[in-house]
Amino acid sequence: MEPLDERAIRASFVNCSKGDASRIRMPAGFADGAVPWDDLDFLGWTDPGAPQRALLVVPGEPDPTGLVLRRPGAVRSSAMRSSMCRICLTDHAASGVALFVAPLAGPAGRRGNSVGEYLCADLACSLYLRGRRQPRMRLVRREETLSLAERIDRAMTNLAAFTNRVLAG
Repeated sequence: MEPLDERAIRASFVNCSKGDASRIRMPAGFADGAVPWDDLDFLGWTDPGAPQRALLVVPGEPDPTGLVLRRPGAVRSSAMRSSMCRICLTDHAASGVALFVAPLAGPAGRRGNSVGEYLCADLACSLYLRGRRQPRMRLVRREETLSLAERIDRAMTNLAAFTNRVLAG
């Protein structure tokens, strides 16, 4: 992903007001230049000032698209169960995947309509795809025959489908 500045990130959000976008806190390490842009296909983080608000910024033409998401509160679950992220298809222990809900863009979202998707709870799909982060679970990791580029394309296609559902309002 190409590095973005704070102005571009704030301008990208399509399902919140400009005032809400101005109050979003940037991800940890953003000001220090510690965001690993080369390893990211999209930028995802939890707002440090509002732990139940998560944010995604997806690259696109001509501009990136930002989504504000609601994340569930802490839920206790069994370590014996497993779940799969619907974006990167990484298997996790049940607590490693969460249902994120995005208000729809436009009038439908202002009326309270939303869509949801099961995503890696830490929004680090790009790092799981590249093997930079490993899911915490006792299960054996599933081997795929797809190349890294093909897995990234699949993840971005899945993310684009979710983004389009939000934009369709």
